[in-house]
Amino acid sequence: MDFIPSLPTLLAFAAASLLLAITPGPDMTLWISRALSQGRAAAFQVSLGTNLGCLVHTFLVAFGVSALVTASPTAFFVLKTGGAAYLLYIAVQAIRYGSSLSVKRVAAPKASPVANILSGLSVNLLNPKVIIFFMTFLPQFVTAGDPNLRTKLIVLGLILIAVSLPINIAVVLTADRLSGWLQARPGVMRTIDYVFAGVFSLFAVKIVLTQAR
Repeated sequence: MDFIPSLPTLLAFAAASLLLAITPGPDMTLWISRALSQGRAAAFQVSLGTNLGCLVHTFLVAFGVSALVTASPTAFFVLKTGGAAYLLYIAVQAIRYGSSLSVKRVAAPKASPVANILSGLSVNLLNPKVIIFFMTFLPQFVTAGDPNLRTKLIVLGLILIAVSLPINIAVVLTADRLSGWLQARPGVMRTIDYVFAGVFSLFAVKIVLTQAR
């Protein structure tokens, strides 16, 4: 079982992962927005997409692809520009087809499960801050030169996802539980639409300003 990090390392990593999981970001904002507009099933599909993104990032770090992306100014520019553009697109959608429209359940376009998963996956993969996070966070819990380095990085990435899942579920269920009360108050829902649009726009600006280090 040499490919599994030591118990102290696992406990420290799990604690750090829990703190990171409860920190709001584009992923969490998208789950809440989708839960309010389309229900918890759609939000869980988006959450599945973001967690698949974390899995992809884990393998990218383990096999060194992320380092190549951040080392290339052109690749990094393309990545962060695409991520910012996608978040701005979501912000525009929040204004055009806001959650308040879901009261009638006819005006807001329903996304398919695949579309919801891809939405979560895109937000996660197109965020260069996530790449930098995985590159700097996971390696802190392994030792350079460890013959099982790659496998341990993958194990840590899986633990990060496992620790995050209960937080994902709690956030989605809470948003879904509040959706009925909010949908009965279109004015409040419309305000939330603009708040989400503003938050996504802010994340887009932060992504554009992200520098590879």
